[in-house]
Amino acid sequence: MEKKKLQDQVAIVTGASSGIGAGCAKELAKAGAAVVVNYPVPAGKAMADQVVEEIVANGGRAISYKCDVSKEDEVKKMFADVVAQFGTVDILVNNAGLQKDAPFTEMTLEQWNFVLGVNLTGQFLCAREAIKEFLRRGVNGKSKSAGKIICMSSVHEVIPWAGHANYAASKGGVMLMMKTIAQEFAPKKIRINSIAPGAIATPINHDAWDTSEHLQNLLRLIPQKRIGQVEDIGKAAVWLASDDADYVNGTTLFVDGGMTLYPGFEDNG
Repeated sequence: MEKKKLQDQVAIVTGASSGIGAGCAKELAKAGAAVVVNYPVPAGKAMADQVVEEIVANGGRAISYKCDVSKEDEVKKMFADVVAQFGTVDILVNNAGLQKDAPFTEMTLEQWNFVLGVNLTGQFLCAREAIKEFLRRGVNGKSKSAGKIICMSSVHEVIPWAGHANYAASKGGVMLMMKTIAQEFAPKKIRINSIAPGAIATPINHDAWDTSEHLQNLLRLIPQKRIGQVEDIGKAAVWLASDDADYVNGTTLFVDGGMTLYPGFEDNG
């Protein structure tokens, strides 16, 4: 039987109880990884357990784990517990993220801090603990790398987004944090990259595609003329985490149907 791309590796996927995180968790499990399905609050346990059940039903390995990635003590405990149970961590998908949108002059400090706390500080805390574990363990024969981190960014690391200053700032921050730590740890055989999704059909943006009119407005921004699916991101995550991408380090992979191609200019040549 052909060895799976991520055979016997251990992956933590943050914010994995729904949407892109759940899609990544399922694809990583299909590729042979044991997956920790992270969720932030007790109310998310049922959804996280559902993702775990689906993975197990398809022959994979998974557990759910509650941790608010913006809280340092909780992140440290999650990594310690996962290492205790599985022996190590090979892959981190730094996916947990949220929006609290407001016009800039009406945006509260609480809205700003909440989004930056999860989307940027949360990625910092998880990446830091993952890298400590990768350095402790070193290359172990399961992969050419000592460890792989995939930061979930957004097309809004390069596309300004009025009314979403906190979100866009967080994703711009993710981009340069990713590149900086990729540069710092590449000599240690640690690979760190980002995926920048475009418009993906998930609960976070349901109102952008819930009606025919909304969908048509959205498709004007996408040259490929289809909304993305979570599997599109999950498959990209598997590739970036695998040895197929061994020479890819410090880059953002845009998975956006061409959204970053300035589609407003497509009929203005």
